[in-house]
Amino acid sequence: MADWLKDAVFYEIYPQSFMDSDGDGIGDFKGIGEKLDYVKQLGCNAIWLNPCFDSPFMDAGYDVKNYKKCAERYGTNEDLKELFILAHSKGIRVILDLVPGHTSDTHEWFKESKKPEKNEFSNRYIWTNNVWDAPYGYRFVCGTTDRNGNYMVNFFSSQPALNYGFNKITHSWQLPVNHPDCIATREAMKDVMKFWLEMGCDGFRVDMADSLVKNDDDKTATMQVWKNITDEIHKLYPEAVLVSEWSCPKKALKCGFDMDFYLDHEGHGYHSLFREVTETGENNSFFSKQGNGDAKGFLDEYLDDFNETKNYGYISFITCNHDTPRMSKWMDERELKLAYSMIFTMPGVPFLYYGDEIGMPFMEGLISKEGGFSRTGSRTPMQWNSDKNCGFSVSDTPYLPTGCPGNTVCVESEEKREDSLYNTVKNIISLRHKYRDLQADGDFSVLYVKKGEYPLIYKRGSIVIMVNPSLNPAEAELPEEIDMKEVIFKIGDATLNGKKVVMSPQSSIIYL
Repeated sequence: MADWLKDAVFYEIYPQSFMDSDGDGIGDFKGIGEKLDYVKQLGCNAIWLNPCFDSPFMDAGYDVKNYKKCAERYGTNEDLKELFILAHSKGIRVILDLVPGHTSDTHEWFKESKKPEKNEFSNRYIWTNNVWDAPYGYRFVCGTTDRNGNYMVNFFSSQPALNYGFNKITHSWQLPVNHPDCIATREAMKDVMKFWLEMGCDGFRVDMADSLVKNDDDKTATMQVWKNITDEIHKLYPEAVLVSEWSCPKKALKCGFDMDFYLDHEGHGYHSLFREVTETGENNSFFSKQGNGDAKGFLDEYLDDFNETKNYGYISFITCNHDTPRMSKWMDERELKLAYSMIFTMPGVPFLYYGDEIGMPFMEGLISKEGGFSRTGSRTPMQWNSDKNCGFSVSDTPYLPTGCPGNTVCVESEEKREDSLYNTVKNIISLRHKYRDLQADGDFSVLYVKKGEYPLIYKRGSIVIMVNPSLNPAEAELPEEIDMKEVIFKIGDATLNGKKVVMSPQSSIIYL
């Protein structure tokens, strides 16, 4: 595993919404380059760049037309290479978004695959034997090509599924994982990864990593495919890192991924901490000030995952991502500060979504843009200042509407306000870099948690973190008297008397 991950804090950039350097209304590579100092000053030393390859943008770039060519609206391959070089000169790593499970239906592979005549790419995608064959339980597009068959899709109808084989064969058109044509798909994806690693990128975030092999309920075959890929990539590029969109560390990390995201899946621990909101708007998240949450349910899940996988790789917490509503939809600034005080002090490698550091709003009611649909409100342009389009672009038609002038939250104002969310995030990240116990490999143990109660108290090495997000004071009896000499971070107050701790409402204290 790459040593640099131990002290990594990632910043996720949605390129079309970050910074427009040429005035066309869409963010680009040069715009990102202009803001690298901002990323570095915030304390982030790595970037995850959402899809930037050639695409018809039916799904915001997650429908790839050409894996080895950058989308022209962002710049050229050479521009991206220069971004890698510039970022590296500032001590910032850059990973790209890899979409291995499907392509756009405009990809050259698919154009060949849909031809009636058999060719090298006929089995690059999953096709039934004839157009009348569309078995229940699968997602197919039917009757749109000259080929006598229907093709499987992973997501939208414009995203045909690449063929890595089936673990369980139930129909004659399904190929086993070890079929030469399925192996060819795997090798083609390795070739894409090597192309960009040679160009200077530092690894990949892998979209829908568990989606490769079909009829693979326990994911054993998908894990075997990834083990083959990750072994080769890590051997050839020891400093390259791979993070999976899987949210199952016991599978993802054991097949070679360096990191796996804890995602917002209903019923899972991450969801219960930050996003347990009912249809009527009642916030039962642990970090809601309403105080109806439960940290124990999260820890029961997390500790099991953490203890079984800590020798394989890292669990990654996110503030948000391009697929989920921003936490600001449900939480005010104080609640966000407390939530982030946990996210950036947990083991593993944290990810900060652009704009979350200033509490950018989730914009309701937007018309879908490039397949965003309900996700569009989390993809609006970065709010830099009070200028036109919040300083994102001089264009009269920005990629999406900005929060200006109605929403005054912007980097310019937040930097100046001493107790802002921005400065809170910056301070917490600074502590993470300063103290090794707060970094990816630092020990983790729970000192106090009770079902449905507050506070939550845990240790990272010799550092103690206490959080009480509720509007009520909270008391705890520690298992032992702990020597806590210095407060290194503080929101609210706490008093200690031997083993007893009393925390003020909505507080977070970090003791050295």
